[in-house]
Amino acid sequence: MSKPVILTYEGLKKLEEELEYLKTVKRAEVAEKIKQARAFGDLSENSEYDEAKNEQAFIEGRIATLEAMLKNAKVIDEEDIKLDQVSIGCTVKVYDESYNEEVEYTIVGSAEADPMNNKISDESPIGKALLGKKVGDVVSVEVPAGIIKLKILEIRK
Repeated sequence: MSKPVILTYEGLKKLEEELEYLKTVKRAEVAEKIKQARAFGDLSENSEYDEAKNEQAFIEGRIATLEAMLKNAKVIDEEDIKLDQVSIGCTVKVYDESYNEEVEYTIVGSAEADPMNNKISDESPIGKALLGKKVGDVVSVEVPAGIIKLKILEIRK
């Protein structure tokens, strides 16, 4: 049995929208590119055709991945998010003692992690360290830059 894909409602919607876009818009675009490339004649040395076929393979692979993820999706109900400890779906404000700054992280499943927007996976080093902790707790986390200490200041939805 496949591992469940943990998603927030927002993450579920984003994946559904991406799947719909790939199926309706991108498939048609690539089919048109293939059609145009075929019109150039000899396919054995037709780089446009090869490129379009590669793009088609990538899109079909992504569609299959998204369909599998959605099939195994377990959506976190916002009502089930408890604020007494860090869990998937909550936003955590921490004080980073190493860099002397406050940072906010939203803990999400790995499928919707977006570190550039401070959405970190529950499977990431920081995500793992924060899960289950309470306001006031201090955690030490080993990251590529070394060990950092984070003090939990606030937990919210």
